[in-house]
Amino acid sequence: MAAAVAPDDDRPVVDDAGAPARHAEPGAGAGPAPDLVDALVLLRARVADLDLPLGGPGIDEARAVRRQVLDQLDDYLLPRLRSSAAPVLVVVGGSTGAGKSTLVNSLLGRAVSRSGVLRPTTRWPVLVHHPLDARWFTTDRVLPGLARWVEGAGVAARGAPVEAAAPGGVTTGTTDAGVHAGGGLRLAPAEELPQGLALLDAPDIDSVVEENRLLSRQLLGAADLWLFVTTAARYADAVPWELLATAARRRVELALVLDRVDPGEEAAVAAHLRTMLEEHDLTGTTVLTVPEAPLVDGLLPEWAVAPLADWLTALAADPAARRGVVERTRDGLIGDLLVRTGELAAAADAQRAADARLRSVVASAYAAAAEDVRQATSDGTLLRGEVLARWQELVGTGELMRSVEQGVSRLRDRVTSALRGKGADGPTLQDAIGHSLDAVVLDAAEGAAERAHAAWRGDAAGRPLLEGLALSRASAGLRGRVAGEVRAWQGDVLALVTDEGSGKRTQARALSFGVNGLGAALMLVVFASTGGLTGAEVGIAGGSALLAQRLLEAVFGDDAVRRLTVRAQELLSERVEGLLGAEAARFTAQLDALGTDRGDGSGLRAAVSLVERAPLPEAVEAAPSSGRGRLRGAGRAGDAPRPGRAGAAATGSAGTGPGGDGGDDGRREGADSGGLRGWWRRFTGADEDGSA
Repeated sequence: MAAAVAPDDDRPVVDDAGAPARHAEPGAGAGPAPDLVDALVLLRARVADLDLPLGGPGIDEARAVRRQVLDQLDDYLLPRLRSSAAPVLVVVGGSTGAGKSTLVNSLLGRAVSRSGVLRPTTRWPVLVHHPLDARWFTTDRVLPGLARWVEGAGVAARGAPVEAAAPGGVTTGTTDAGVHAGGGLRLAPAEELPQGLALLDAPDIDSVVEENRLLSRQLLGAADLWLFVTTAARYADAVPWELLATAARRRVELALVLDRVDPGEEAAVAAHLRTMLEEHDLTGTTVLTVPEAPLVDGLLPEWAVAPLADWLTALAADPAARRGVVERTRDGLIGDLLVRTGELAAAADAQRAADARLRSVVASAYAAAAEDVRQATSDGTLLRGEVLARWQELVGTGELMRSVEQGVSRLRDRVTSALRGKGADGPTLQDAIGHSLDAVVLDAAEGAAERAHAAWRGDAAGRPLLEGLALSRASAGLRGRVAGEVRAWQGDVLALVTDEGSGKRTQARALSFGVNGLGAALMLVVFASTGGLTGAEVGIAGGSALLAQRLLEAVFGDDAVRRLTVRAQELLSERVEGLLGAEAARFTAQLDALGTDRGDGSGLRAAVSLVERAPLPEAVEAAPSSGRGRLRGAGRAGDAPRPGRAGAAATGSAGTGPGGDGGDDGRREGADSGGLRGWWRRFTGADEDGSA
């Protein structure tokens, strides 16, 4: 058994009555096996933690999939698994003007959902239920993000207060995330509806208001059964089939009501519709045609809705059929959920790869800048111009070279004397070295910023991160920081010289009077190579470097000079890398804030594997219907004359009246060759007479 995982929200787990409860242990009574619930809770937590902030191919689709997966878990799977005996929720969906509200009203024999363009279903979709089933819908068992408004009470569920208003409408309300402000579910108890069944009149799937379209899809996602209403004139439109493709992918239980069929055209239209259903992997879907019929007091005549009333009543009366609907929708959604979570895992991998790619180009750009500085401070290019001039002023190149030839001891005395006499010139040489180093580091940083910025700008993941940031150039305060670090390095070099000479009595006089000069000589030795010089510069710079090295060797010895040179180079590299690292962090800080380097899709895949291994809950017999509730027209499919039916089959015709969802007028008549018989065979495997 999987370890129990607490939900990542503060909603209590509820039992079949909607009361707080703990998961049952396997074999400890009816209810879902806890392993699957726990595995899905863990999966939900992993999906909720997944962030997809970086751009890239398919990222918008992946973000939509993440939201849909969370909705599937919150609005249907977890509530349904925790409350297996809840009534079957039938969501009535369809396009504008399809007649959804009129159909619901006609089944009940009274207006519970307004029809017309300006109807409350838009912001407060109506959920009709038997009064004895109220406990399933007044809590947050299903669609927890929607506030509730109970007809005649004005009470919202779970801390989402809504002001009561005049019958038929609600003026204000509060909702949770995912639902537009001021909306929720309007609960309408109806004794006419059989117990064990609930009808939810959803907003139009093609509403001109995006929030209504999103709400419609959210409600359909919470359904055990889709009752999809379309018209004979519009059933081939693209929008309904886009949504029906979702039903096919999720293997949701589905029935179609084909509205506004002209008399005599029922069979042909239904046959064409079934062909389209087969092409969209929806073979066997129940199709109920709706004939033209006049409205009486805003309702369809009983004969028009009788077949659909029988169809729904049969479902409510048969616990096994209801259980089959729930199980097939549940299992289809779990299968779809696992596939789509796999897609999210791939998206998480792509985010991690994009993070690594963006960091890599920044690291490469600034590593190249550090290498540029290293080359410039070791190939002799700094031993030119002002630096050479200041060094010659300090010691006199020709005289010191002759001194080298005459002996090290004499050279040391002459240099010491020169340094004592021109001690004030030492800082001038250091200033020249400092200015040259400043320029080298700044140029390298500017080049790195340009390269990193160009790489991010050309990357779909990096481009949005540059908006509003001046990252194409080095930072505004870099010049001052570079100057400070270079001066600090020069101080490091002087400290090295001082520390090295502190225990040597023979050099005490030279160090006392020439620390600045000796430090400058060590800096020149660090820059000793002549790889970057040409022509006469090579001889001049080379002679200066050799003189500086001989001077240091005369004071400290060969080994000490090599050690001092290496350490001075290391200290310079550390300070330069620190400066460039801070510049690179301007880029990588954007990624650090997003946290895209924390993980890939492995956590999601592990959660998917856990769900796959978890056993499906054992079949739980839905509670038998009390027999209360009778839809208008139920049991009377053949009692009334049907104008214009001309030999249509008695099974499977249903009708909706004018006004519908968009104010449709004038009605129709028809029949469905599949109807109740096709549905009964599909759900129970037997004919109405009980034969197999």
